Amino acid sequence: MPSDTGGDATLDAVLAKVADAHPDRVAGWIRNEPGHWGFFAGQAVLAVRQLIGRRLEEPERRLVWHRMWVVLQERRRREPQG
Repeated sequence: MPSDTGGDATLDAVLAKVADAHPDRVAGWIRNEPGHWGFFAGQAVLAVRQLIGRRLEEPERRLVWHRMWVVLQERRRREPQG
């Protein structure tokens, strides 16, 4: 990720806000419903693009997708198992 984002902590905070803004989508992702990962992948890239003020390069996009996946996995881990 470019140095102008402030590192992984800032990136994860931005991505956590993306997840927080869409709890229904998080729930759908946890249930493995189609379309939810694509939604989050796109929203994550848009949020980071807005943060840094430019388009992301391919390696940056891949990092953002990876960190979004980690954020969502943490949400899944915290979900009560029923």
